[in-house]
Amino acid sequence: MCGRFSQTRSAAIVAEAFQLAEVPPLDPRYNIAPTQPVAVIRCTAEQPQRQLQQLRWGLIPSWAKDASIGSKLINARAETVAEKPSFRSAFSQRRCLVLADGFYEWQRLERGKQPFYIRVGEGEPFAFAGLWERWRGPDGEVESCTLLTTEPNELMRPIHDRMPVILQPQDYDLWLDPSVREPAQVQPLLHPYPAEAMTAYTVSKQVNSPANDSPECIKSA
Repeated sequence: MCGRFSQTRSAAIVAEAFQLAEVPPLDPRYNIAPTQPVAVIRCTAEQPQRQLQQLRWGLIPSWAKDASIGSKLINARAETVAEKPSFRSAFSQRRCLVLADGFYEWQRLERGKQPFYIRVGEGEPFAFAGLWERWRGPDGEVESCTLLTTEPNELMRPIHDRMPVILQPQDYDLWLDPSVREPAQVQPLLHPYPAEAMTAYTVSKQVNSPANDSPECIKSA
């Protein structure tokens, strides 16, 4: 499960990293939590160029009776995403990149849970494999997203039994292409990121509360 992450990079850095023509101002976020807005890149048949938008974290299926189900659908398992009713339509037609520069996971210990902060390289921006959906409710339209997870790599295994799917830059175009509808075409992308390209370190329990959203969250403890 991936339940918290960060995205602290400026609009200029994000634009360069993800080849975006235009990026709105981005506030640094050190402790993004479910139901909050997240920066997402997607392409559609109507807008084939990469577009950055803010979507609610926690996918609300189009057929849902109310939005509360989204808080339970913050992650989708890569192994079953193509078959699950909540995700299969989005997996076929509405894939996206969820922008990040680190994420948190909690290791179970006898004395409680120890939070870790995990980065790619030296903290450069990267993208989780995501799905998005459009839901029409009584108060209007809500666009939401979920993160895909997979089995852990060697770095993550001692910390947790799952990790988010982090995509390689050369795979972004395929993942975002709305004309690619067959699950078999993108399923091979859903594997653990190389452990040797990642680092992890312990952080304070400040991150346990979504109310804390400051650089202190990512400081080594």
